[in-house]
Amino acid sequence: MKLLPAALCLAVLARALPAQGAPPQVAPDQPYTMEYYYKTQWGHQQEFLQLFLKNHYPLLKRGIESGRMLSVKIETPSNHMTEDARWDYRVTIKFKNSTVATTANPDEASLIKQLWPDQETYKREEQRRFEILLAHWDLPVSDVTPAEK
Repeated sequence: MKLLPAALCLAVLARALPAQGAPPQVAPDQPYTMEYYYKTQWGHQQEFLQLFLKNHYPLLKRGIESGRMLSVKIETPSNHMTEDARWDYRVTIKFKNSTVATTANPDEASLIKQLWPDQETYKREEQRRFEILLAHWDLPVSDVTPAEK
C-alpha cells in the first residue's frame, strides 16, 4: 500500500515533465537554425579563425549561394567567461530546412576540390585547425519569440 502514494506522485510528475523539455524544431519545410561552438587552445584563437576563414568559410558561402543555407554569422564573445563555459567562436547557420541541416551536402567533395586545388595544403591546414580545438559542439536552436499581434 505504501507504493500507491509514490506511484501517484510519479504519475503527476511525469505529466509535468514534457513542459520542461526543449520546444520542438519547426516544420520540415521551415528554416532550421544550428549554432556551432568552437573552443580553442589558449593563444591559438587567431590562428583558428584565420584557418576557418580560409578553409571553411568559403564552403559556407557556397552553401548560401546554392540555397542550402539562408545565412551564416560568426561571433566571438566580447568578455571572458569561466573556463568550463568558455567558447571562442560561435557560427550560427540558418539552413533552408531541417533535412538540409541534417544531411551531408552531396556536392561538398567536389566543391572542396574546386575551391582548394592544392589539396595537400588544404588537408594540412584543416588538420591543424582541428588540432588546436579543445572542444566543438553543435546546438539546434528554436525561435520561441511570440508573434506580434
